Amino acid sequence: MPDKRFRIVIRCSKCGEKYILRGRQNKEGGYDTGFKRCICGNEEQLRVEASPE
Repeated sequence: MPDKRFRIVIRCSKCGEKYILRGRQNKEGGYDTGFKRCICGNEEQLRVEASPE
């Protein structure tokens, strides 16, 4: 099912901030949520956990 939504938890490894978003899986195997970067400016050291809704 290509339109299946996921609950995405993104945690910043630098400052510890946690974001809970909803998104869909893209063709590359990642998730499209609209998330760009943490409030501390970190764009790369992020842990992403996904679970189906």
